Amino acid sequence: MNAQDPGVVELWLLEAAAVPVGPAELDGLDEEEHRRAGRFVRDADRAVYLAAHVALRQVLGRHLGLAPAALAFGREPCPGCAEPHGRPRLAGGPAGAAAGDPHFSLSHGGGRVLIGLAAAPVGVDVEPLPAADSAEVLATTLHPAEQAELADVRPADRPGAFARLWTRKEAYLKGLGIGLARPPAADYLGTAEPARRPAGWAVTDVPAGPRHAAAVALAAGGASVEYRLRHTLG
Repeated sequence: MNAQDPGVVELWLLEAAAVPVGPAELDGLDEEEHRRAGRFVRDADRAVYLAAHVALRQVLGRHLGLAPAALAFGREPCPGCAEPHGRPRLAGGPAGAAAGDPHFSLSHGGGRVLIGLAAAPVGVDVEPLPAADSAEVLATTLHPAEQAELADVRPADRPGAFARLWTRKEAYLKGLGIGLARPPAADYLGTAEPARRPAGWAVTDVPAGPRHAAAVALAAGGASVEYRLRHTLG
């Protein structure tokens, strides 16, 4: 596997329940990961979070030829406020950040995990399709042109259309390293006018089945993202 090909993203779309999470894997997580896991009220949400972080360590460890537990993580400065809560990065220890280390992004939602590795800044997002009433409410926060596009979709199809649009937006904002601190209405990620999308970024839907939506965003000059998609860690 070579995640360093310019313009190519290596993706893993996994069922969280299929990720092996035993005592050895949990021991490989760091204090911050365990602390965040402990914040979840629902056991199911905690299990998905743990599976996602175990999977990320396995993917990065194999790429770098290191044990998953040897990886240490940090954050780049936020582009909005310069505080250290921007894009995740490798940092410190024997697997510390070095020239050639991949950029990576992690998302989990609806029992799924999505991981992206690339040679340039990358963002990924996976979400379950929302209920129709939730989609209608959240749509009001979007860019005006995106709202107009959704209004043209027949009601039965709007949850799926909204979820695809939302995951493109989340993937892009995660790629920037600013997340939803930037208003959802600030950027256009619709499909009717591709030229209005953010300059310098390619954003593409990822097939995720009938009950989920997913997307990947890559800092690149091209109009689309070339990706290689896997559904297992092996």
